[in-house]
Amino acid sequence: MQPQVIVIPARSEVKNNMSQRQLNVAAYCRVSTDEDEQETSFEAQISYYTEKINGSAGWRMAGIFADEGITGTVDTKRPEFLKMIRLCRNKKIDLILTKSISRFARNTVDCLKYVRELKSLGIGVIFEKENIDTMRIDSEMLLTVMSSFAQAESESISKNVSWGIRQSFKSGKVPINYKFMLGYRKGADGKPEIVPDEAEVVKEIFRKYLDGCSQNQIADYLNGRGILTKAGKKWYDITVSNILTNEKYTGDAILQKTYVLDCISKKRCVNNGELPKYLVKGHHEAIISHLEFDRVQAEMARRKSKRKIAEKLTKTENGKYSAKFALSELLICGECGTPYRRVTWTAKGFKEIKWRCVSRLQYGKKYCHNSPTIAEETLHRAIVEAINDFCKVQSEVSQTLRESLTEVLDPSLNGSVKAAQERISELSRNIDELIKIAASGNAEDSMTDIQKFSNEMTALREFIESEKAKQSAAEKDNRQLETVLDMLEKEDFRLTEYDDVAVRHLIEYIKVIDKNTLLICFKGGFEVRKEI
Repeated sequence: MQPQVIVIPARSEVKNNMSQRQLNVAAYCRVSTDEDEQETSFEAQISYYTEKINGSAGWRMAGIFADEGITGTVDTKRPEFLKMIRLCRNKKIDLILTKSISRFARNTVDCLKYVRELKSLGIGVIFEKENIDTMRIDSEMLLTVMSSFAQAESESISKNVSWGIRQSFKSGKVPINYKFMLGYRKGADGKPEIVPDEAEVVKEIFRKYLDGCSQNQIADYLNGRGILTKAGKKWYDITVSNILTNEKYTGDAILQKTYVLDCISKKRCVNNGELPKYLVKGHHEAIISHLEFDRVQAEMARRKSKRKIAEKLTKTENGKYSAKFALSELLICGECGTPYRRVTWTAKGFKEIKWRCVSRLQYGKKYCHNSPTIAEETLHRAIVEAINDFCKVQSEVSQTLRESLTEVLDPSLNGSVKAAQERISELSRNIDELIKIAASGNAEDSMTDIQKFSNEMTALREFIESEKAKQSAAEKDNRQLETVLDMLEKEDFRLTEYDDVAVRHLIEYIKVIDKNTLLICFKGGFEVRKEI
């Protein structure tokens, strides 16, 4: 039996009711920059939509939402846009007017996401420039194409801006945010000019760090003195770190240390070699010398490399860095190589400060059998005596280090590397000739010689890399020796009482040989055995 189909006609009164219903209409406006010349465009859009909505029968003003000087590629940075979407979800808006797709969103994914969501809520978006009404059946394909064009335009603009910035980097133009750059202000010539009072704060930060203070301690010190940051806020460890790592205080500037991944996510990444960097030397007057800046960077790297004392035991002469007690990283066990730790012992109601091998504290005699416990007072007294003994021969030590400084670099190094490079060029030419001979028919003998020459070239390249590594290590040793010499020749470290700052400046490590003997190694390699 054939099924019967009955057509139920549409009710014209329903259509009439829908068309007669007053719609809550909103408009979305945006200008892409916050420059003065855009303000007129911004105000004109608001005026235009206010007049249009209020002057249209059947439309009721639901609000004009406007983001001024805000990016169109990231929706989270457009508060008015997000507010409008929330009202749509709450059924407070029936229709949205906007000038163009690029005003609504320059991100294709976001544009389609929001349009589809609004359409599912029964809310249409009219793009006036493209003449698209999203409630029409044929609008999806056209909207996809047009929003892709808008995103491509945004990407093109982003590339042009990035190209312009990199060109300015190449020409040595250094952008400086004086609002946050402590120590400098913009001078009459447009270049940074030193602010004396602020520069003293910068110098104090560098000095205190090299004296052994942690970044938190420096921040607490500045806050305690009522000193504010350039932005007028409290100091934190990250604020101190930013100053300690800012090469602009040496008068130089490194450009393009970070870059924006793309114009959609606007994620800023650290430039680890993905793009070129530009070093502008001597751009402005320095507050900190290159030597002091390099010492701080080396000290920061050294502190970060310190292992935690509680980690598995390994023979080492370096303990965990402690800004509070210099000996926490300098004092090591002569038997097992583990750092010593400061401990408080209580006996018969009296408290005593002792220093004890961490291995013995944590594991008893399992790894370390004979390391002695040393009273802090005894330890401090021995170190003070050793430093004063060292100061008596300070000039002789300085002279010895000065002589070793001149002997560090091998004068024949550059010549040997140059000879190796010339030999590589000669071998390369020989190989080219042998390849031509092999191509003419005498391949067997030629290939043997090619392999021999190739092996020699490999050995020469390895030699060059090895010599360059030696050169780099020698230069590093030279810089370290220069730092020690600068201290020895300019400062008097004779002590009347123990001082952590002097210990950090002078001593590389202290090894506990036995209960009666310390081996104190001063920076530069000078060693003193001290009875305790």
